[in-house]
Amino acid sequence: MCQLLGMNCNTPTDIQFSFEGFAKRGGLTDEHGDGWGIAFFEGNAARCFIDHKPASNSPVAELIRSYPIRSTNVISHIRKATVGEVKLANCHPFVRELWGQAWVFAHNGDLKQYNPQLHGDFLPIGDTDSEQAFCEILQALKQAFGNRTSLNRPALRDIEPVVRAACSDIARHGTFNMLLSNGQALFAHCSTKLQYIIRAYPFKQAHLIDCDLQVDFGQVTTPKDRVAVIATTALTDDEVWTSFEAGSLLVFQDGQAVIKDGLPVPH
Repeated sequence: MCQLLGMNCNTPTDIQFSFEGFAKRGGLTDEHGDGWGIAFFEGNAARCFIDHKPASNSPVAELIRSYPIRSTNVISHIRKATVGEVKLANCHPFVRELWGQAWVFAHNGDLKQYNPQLHGDFLPIGDTDSEQAFCEILQALKQAFGNRTSLNRPALRDIEPVVRAACSDIARHGTFNMLLSNGQALFAHCSTKLQYIIRAYPFKQAHLIDCDLQVDFGQVTTPKDRVAVIATTALTDDEVWTSFEAGSLLVFQDGQAVIKDGLPVPH
């Protein structure tokens, strides 16, 4: 199976610390060596880097580790191929345009007997079940709301039930852990395993599991900062991570969970 990493913040933040440990799982501390990718949102656009080489020794991954790109929404993925050969077209995250903004998607799992009826607006470039699922979700959104522009995009509270219904339908075919973002919010659906942590003031130190690296977030943040990190498994060994419930969909905005399974999350 693949692994996922997402970040949602209330202010543009770099993901270098989390990515340093996550990338090690791409062929060094774990077996996910069949490609990787990462996408950063900048307004309505997404800057996406993918490589069919293992993240642990990819020159592109080294660029990300040394170049602190700041974003409020980031999605990354390391792949262990189950459907589709090892090639660039099958590397996550996948990116498509809808309503004048980029949508980014990554999936962990394996879907059986899954052949969605795609009508042509969104079609896969590669041959993974993951990219088909992404196209089906976007197709469901367009069928629900039609053609929109930046001036009349549907609200997050209206988008969430459509995404949730599509995820539930797709999950009937197997394991469907996924991250999805339009740059305004980050959707996370769990079939089997996802965990998250909210980092907010007062910030503490954190130490990575996959390499001997520690950071004091209190030295690199402000009291107003808030960051949500979502991963397949916890990235640090000295913080308390929260496990998703199987079958749940959480929506993160401004560094915190705001919707869970259709209901507002109290804060």
